[in-house]
Amino acid sequence: MKFKVITLFPQFITSLRNYSIIGRAYRNKLIKIETIDLRGFGLGKYKQVDDRPFGGSVGMLLRVDVVAEAIKSAIKPKSAKRRIILLSPQGKQFNQKMAERLSAYNELVLVCGHYEGFDSRIRDLVDEEISIGPYILTGGEIPAMVLIDAISRYKKRVLGKFASKDNETFSVVDKKKIIEYPQYTRPREYRGKAVPDVLLSGDHAQIKKWQDEHTRRDA
Repeated sequence: MKFKVITLFPQFITSLRNYSIIGRAYRNKLIKIETIDLRGFGLGKYKQVDDRPFGGSVGMLLRVDVVAEAIKSAIKPKSAKRRIILLSPQGKQFNQKMAERLSAYNELVLVCGHYEGFDSRIRDLVDEEISIGPYILTGGEIPAMVLIDAISRYKKRVLGKFASKDNETFSVVDKKKIIEYPQYTRPREYRGKAVPDVLLSGDHAQIKKWQDEHTRRDA
């Protein structure tokens, strides 16, 4: 799977290539992370990508013509299973079900806003808008990184040979959202709080029963 991220700060996104599960998946060529520097499509001597909003307001808006050229560059060559996503606070809130749905695409183009926002006509250039929560961030780079991480976990072999995404917190099983059971490691006791005895028993049937009882299933 390929992620193409249109951004003014490519180094933000490329840092993902170096760490943890996503870094390993990138090195093993299970996913691709490519950045497209929006500044490269800027206008004039100073590569301008933004301008003042008509009607007067605080801040600067990303220009639709600049972003359009960047998107045009990102969608070459043609791909049958590509999705163009605008990261914005007005978008539909991201969740686990969306991560699974988007993992079915071969390529995702993620458009990161910045400054005060973007010309609303940019919305006409994308397939959908996504937000990672009801709050304002400086730009779309962190949301893009969230999507890359969450979506990549659905790709084959990204989590490793023995890991499973199916019973993790926020997975949906039998139409119910899973909140995973508590887990423990050493020390067995810490500040008066001990690991439940059943987990130390070696009785796999009882351990499985305990785990099922302590897994929350929300409708």
